[in-house]
Amino acid sequence: MGTLEMTNVTEDVGVIVVDHGSRLEAANAMLYEVCRVYAEATGMRNVEPAHMELAKPTIAQAFARCVARGARQIIVLPYFLSPGRHSMQDIPRFAAEAAARFPGVAYRIAEPLGVDARMAEIMHHRVLNALGR
Repeated sequence: MGTLEMTNVTEDVGVIVVDHGSRLEAANAMLYEVCRVYAEATGMRNVEPAHMELAKPTIAQAFARCVARGARQIIVLPYFLSPGRHSMQDIPRFAAEAAARFPGVAYRIAEPLGVDARMAEIMHHRVLNALGR
């Protein structure tokens, strides 16, 4: 297990981390690293990246991969800072369309990352880096 506690998370849970998607491959590749870091930190084995648009894998492709790896419950996690049209409308719609292909597989949409005191630490680290410290 990783460094974060896996309370009440069973082996049949898959996580799809969804960003917007970009025409820049480097931006899309970063989501793979985000998923790797999350999986390593939590010990979760079924974590898939997905781009909402402009790039692959799509939410439907990631959903199918999670199911193929044994997921019976899927959490779709918008990798967005605030709620908006994409995280509140588009991603739930794409997830529902993907889930329709897999009766018996439950899914939920997580809240966007939002306001969290732990973000202050990350923000301050970026400020210090910008100052060359």
